Amino acid sequence: MIIEVEIEGVSLALRTTPNVFSPCGIDHGTRTMLSLISFTNWDRVLDLGCGCGVVGIYAAKLVGPEQVVMSDVDPDLVRLAAENAERNGVKGIRTYTSDGLRSIPDADFTKILTNPPYHSDFSVPKHFIEKGFNRLVIGGSMYMVTKRRQWYKKKLTAIFGGVRIYERSGYYVFWSQKRSSSYAGRK
Repeated sequence: MIIEVEIEGVSLALRTTPNVFSPCGIDHGTRTMLSLISFTNWDRVLDLGCGCGVVGIYAAKLVGPEQVVMSDVDPDLVRLAAENAERNGVKGIRTYTSDGLRSIPDADFTKILTNPPYHSDFSVPKHFIEKGFNRLVIGGSMYMVTKRRQWYKKKLTAIFGGVRIYERSGYYVFWSQKRSSSYAGRK
């Protein structure tokens, strides 16, 4: 199925499949997260857990495909995201099949964007936060959207030293900025 969406004035046509999160449209949480982010020409963006690629493709339309990496644990979704990038005129985005950040060779991201699986245990978002911190440049930001607040607030604060939380329509968008090269909880 092909869905056509507009996000913050950017039109996208995306092929989806039943195994994609929110296969009939862009979920409200992702849309909300993207509405809160400002991109610059020098951003290096990681779409972590890319699904069909909506976040990475949107970012590539704003910063250029060579500045974007998309990854997912599911190789079928990585292929789908790459196909959607080409469909939307941003061929050249690097894509990786990766369990979290384990198989992503890139680093020095200015933004990591993710809508992690928050209906299971916290091992996946824990990995995303801890290892994502290590892949950000000083001053780089992690944006995360979930429907849960407390665990994410505590974890992001422990690693980044703070977090700004935006609540919209039952979703929480978390924004943390890397201010030093070591976790906040380490002396």
